[in-house]
Formats: sequence, C-alpha cells, structure tokens
Amino acid sequence: MHIWGISPGAFFGLLFCSGIVLSAIFAPLITPYGEAEIVGGVWEPISQKHWLGTDNLGRDLLSRIIYGARTTLTIAAAATLVSFTLGAALGMIAAEAGGFVDQFMSRCVDLLMSIPTLIFALVVLSVMPGTILTLILVMGILDSTRVYRLARAVAVDIRVMDYVEAAKLRGEGRAWIILHEILPNAISTLIAEFGLRFIFMVLFLSALSFLGLGIQPPEADWGGMVKENKAGIVFGIPAALAPAAMIAMLAISVNLIADWILNRTSSLRGKSADA
Repeated sequence: MHIWGISPGAFFGLLFCSGIVLSAIFAPLITPYGEAEIVGGVWEPISQKHWLGTDNLGRDLLSRIIYGARTTLTIAAAATLVSFTLGAALGMIAAEAGGFVDQFMSRCVDLLMSIPTLIFALVVLSVMPGTILTLILVMGILDSTRVYRLARAVAVDIRVMDYVEAAKLRGEGRAWIILHEILPNAISTLIAEFGLRFIFMVLFLSALSFLGLGIQPPEADWGGMVKENKAGIVFGIPAALAPAAMIAMLAISVNLIADWILNRTSSLRGKSADA
C-alpha cells in the first residue's frame, strides 16, 4: 500500500524526520523548560510534569532532547554538506582528469583513510580550538574521503559512456562534462549515499560528544546526553536510553527515505531508457 505515491516505510521516515526538524526549529516555543534549566530532582521518573523524567542534574529530559535535536541535526547536516561538496567534486575531477592527477589524489585519500577516523578526529580536536566550526570542518573533511571514493568510482563508469564521448568530440571542457554529463547521471547514487553519510555524521558527533570532544555542556546533543546519564543505567534509570532511541529512530527513518529515493530515481531512469 502506497500513500501519495510514497512507500509506507518512506512515509514513516518522512513523518518522523519532519517532526524532528520542526521540533528543532521551534524548540524555544514548544519546550516546557529551558535547555539548561534545573527544574527538579536528579533522575525523576516520568510524570505529567516531566514527560520523560529528568536527567542527572534535574533538567527536563524532553526539553533537552528537543534542543539536542537542533544541535545534532545542524552540525551533522553542515558536516555532510562539507563532506559531499569536497569529496564529490574531487572524486569527479580525479576520474575525469585521469593519469597522474587521479593517481596522486587517490593515494592521498588512501593515506587519510588508512588512519582510523575517530582516532584522527580525537587527535585533531584535542589540539585545535573547540568551536562548532572546527568540529564541522574536521568531521566533513575526514568523511570526504569516503565520498571521494564513491564519486570517483561512479564517475569512472560514466565517463566511458557514448554521450560523454560525444560531448568530448563536440569540444566541451572538463568542467562542462562533469556538471552536465557525469553529475546528473551520478546524482541518484549520491543522494542515497548522502542519507547514509548524514547518519554516519550523527553517530560520529555522538561518539565525539560521548568521549568529551564534541558538543560541550551545558549545550545539549544526543550523544552528550547519553554520556551524562549513562551512570543511571546501572540503577535501572532509562534516562540515557531516550536520546539513544532518538539516534536509532533517526537512522532508520533517513535510511528508509534514502532507499525510496534511490528506488524512485532508478525506476524513472529505467522507464526513460525504455521509452
């Protein structure tokens, strides 16, 4: 059963993601308490006053989750845009240029990929200013190596197609070929990968915050909230599970949307080819 041409899984994903995004945008208007406001005792249970209880300092957990969504989504989206802008551009340039340029860029990427991403990020962030801009740039640049590999692989396959050869015979330049021939035919794969990389950025940010080098208190993000409340799990207090569940639900929702978009674009391409 499809709703408005959207599969049930994608509809659920869109509904959940839309709710999270709208909640993040209007967080100051819909949250019952402030982001860092102490409004009760430590780890109070769920009640009419606190729908998800309170955290390790007595702050309203629901308000913290909504504010945390704003921080988590903004940083993850910005880092993903940096990653895709840099990685896709360099990957397609390398594929189209070929030869020494391709080999040099690919070996540099291999060198970066040989270092575990999380360890590399921890080292860099420990010696650089702990600002949000630094965090976004470090996450985006480190993840761009994965996007580079995908974009280059897709572009290598596309550049040998007849329509690309025809464009070269017409005298079109490399920039024109990349923008008008390679990129449009690689866009569906890149869109699907964008969703996966976005979720990776959410998890990456959460891991950095959990280790103390991501978002700093009292500002909220989901990974930091798990760290703040992890001690309560030993006593059967589920305060750390709520932000962890939000991360899991977001990952599932975005993947459902990305899969639907990939299937949709692939089927449309198949129909146009048959025509």
